[in-house]
Amino acid sequence: MIYSLDKINEMADGDQDFINSVVTVFLEEVPHDLEELEKALAGQDHEKVYQLAHKIKPNVDLLGMEQTRAAALEIETMGKNKASIADIEKVFPALKTDIVQVMSELKNDFNI
Repeated sequence: MIYSLDKINEMADGDQDFINSVVTVFLEEVPHDLEELEKALAGQDHEKVYQLAHKIKPNVDLLGMEQTRAAALEIETMGKNKASIADIEKVFPALKTDIVQVMSELKNDFNI
C-alpha cells in the first residue's frame, strides 16, 4: 500500500463521511489532472505543467504519498523554471504509476 489515511483520519476526527468525500474527490479530480498534465507535457506548455503539478501535490500529500508528492513537487518546480520537457518527462512516469496504483487501491479499499 503506497497511501496512508493517517493525515485524513487526523483531520476527520472519526467522521467517515469526510474520509469518503476526500477519497471521492481524489478519484474524481486527480485522474483528470494527470491526463491534462500529460497533454501539457505533449504540448510543451510549461505554465500548465506547473499549475497541474501544483494542483496534484496537495491531493497526494493528503493521502500520505510522500514519494508521489516529491515527484509532483519536482515536476512543479521544473515547469515553473521552464526546464526541458524531456527532463520533466523522465519524472512523470513515477508520478503516473503511483497515482494509477493508488486509484486502483482506493477503489478496491472503499468499494467504489
